[in-house]
Amino acid sequence: MKKTSNGRTPKNNHKAKRGAAGDVRIIGGQFKRRIVSFIDADGLRPTPDRLRETLFNWLLADIHGAYVLDSCAGSGVLGFEALSRGAAHTTFIEINTAQSNMLRQSAEQLRLDAAAYQIITGTAEQILSQDQLTTRPFNVVFIDPPYAQDLWQPILTVLITQSLIDTETLIYLEADKDLESQLQQLANTLNNNLIAQEQTTLKVVAFECLKQTKVGQVVAGLYRLSSS
Repeated sequence: MKKTSNGRTPKNNHKAKRGAAGDVRIIGGQFKRRIVSFIDADGLRPTPDRLRETLFNWLLADIHGAYVLDSCAGSGVLGFEALSRGAAHTTFIEINTAQSNMLRQSAEQLRLDAAAYQIITGTAEQILSQDQLTTRPFNVVFIDPPYAQDLWQPILTVLITQSLIDTETLIYLEADKDLESQLQQLANTLNNNLIAQEQTTLKVVAFECLKQTKVGQVVAGLYRLSSS
């Protein structure tokens, strides 16, 4: 095996063996310092450690026992971090088949109980529209898609129309721009559609911003659905 000039084995050799392009470290909880790996795929960029630490500080009182959705899982580090910190279950949705397989490898390496997670390959909008996905609203939802695709809007829409979130659900959004005006526009559109369809079970008023931060060009916020 090839070694560096200081006699040590290069650290990235294990990545090539597993077909991984990169690794990311879980930063807290039961699996602190454990590694999950991800492939080189367009738009796949794990949430940075600093931002992830902020997010889970926000969720400190809410993550234990939570049912979590990692809607554009990528590396899966948000969902695995949630499980590490005491979440009851995480549903991972990932469109890339190779990365879905990598998620399964990571789950096996962490020795997760099979009842604690579900990994589904496909687009979040299609998967979430299936009535049999879950019978209860998620407690925490991570929506962190490739920035250029603005997938958070159709994902939020199907989560609401399928009653997969409610006013108690905490929604994490991550983007490369401020989303406040677009969130209000989305709420208005949903209101109009629900009224037109005579949907009285949930009427969207707004998305309430509970927390927000900016790290470099990345804007992240924690939201809750406000309804009447």
